[in-house]
Amino acid sequence: MTSVFEVERVQVSAELRLAVRRLRGPRRPFLLVHGLASNARLWDGVAQHLAAAGHETVAVDLRGHGESDAPAARYDTATAAADVHELCRRMNLTGNRRPIAVGQSWGGNVVLTLAARHGGAAGLVLVDGGWLHLADRFPTFDDCWAALAPPQFDGVRFDDVRRHLAEMHPDWSPEARDAVLGNFRILEDGTVRARLERDHHRSILFSLWSENPRDLYPLVDVPVFVIPAIPPNFDPATDDEQLIEAKPGLYDALNMLADVDVRWYVGADHDLHAQYPERLAADLLAFATRVDSPERDATGR
Repeated sequence: MTSVFEVERVQVSAELRLAVRRLRGPRRPFLLVHGLASNARLWDGVAQHLAAAGHETVAVDLRGHGESDAPAARYDTATAAADVHELCRRMNLTGNRRPIAVGQSWGGNVVLTLAARHGGAAGLVLVDGGWLHLADRFPTFDDCWAALAPPQFDGVRFDDVRRHLAEMHPDWSPEARDAVLGNFRILEDGTVRARLERDHHRSILFSLWSENPRDLYPLVDVPVFVIPAIPPNFDPATDDEQLIEAKPGLYDALNMLADVDVRWYVGADHDLHAQYPERLAADLLAFATRVDSPERDATGR
């Protein structure tokens, strides 16, 4: 199954064009949002399965990521959500065409903010993210940055990155591993540099540390599907304390969101959309059926 993506750059403000990868279809659109220091191509496998079922898909590179522009400032979750809201307006993903917004990792926090602050989603899917509040793990931002600052990649060769990905993710498709390579620029000497500038990465981490998604849960009035990757041999249904320790913030998301369902991916990678594109797409299609059910249209829930 191979689909040809329409690749375009959409002007969302005077300073910013966002790159998107689009597959057209007559059914409810899906908006696919990547995580921190990632890019839209990691959604390609999922998008192809969704498009085969008739759904339009729009995967976006957030500001400073992938092929999108990189303005000098404003790297935080709220701004990313506002960017995506404007993108939806300009691509006519509004009204009856409001998308099911799917976000992975930091992208989950972005689409949560999109739904809560802008009403920009018909349904919400949080893929191993959306509940991230780094202050739950780190008492100060200095602690956070010391633990989560990205590698410098000084002198690292592109071929070595490719080989490392193959060793780390042998169960991923070659296309998914190649998508990760889109997170880097290749320099003339064959070494790599991260596309997301280091200070921009730091600013986004600060927003994940300082902004608490718990403030947004009461504002979400659409169905939410939560898809966490959890460790093997872990039964979240019987051990709240272990869940709180393994996934800080997730327990509150499951208890504070008004209309929420969960699907556990046991033993999955954090980038489970790259690891299990067909399985994830099947779960998303089932969720779309729920979002668009006649019963929900009649009751609003």
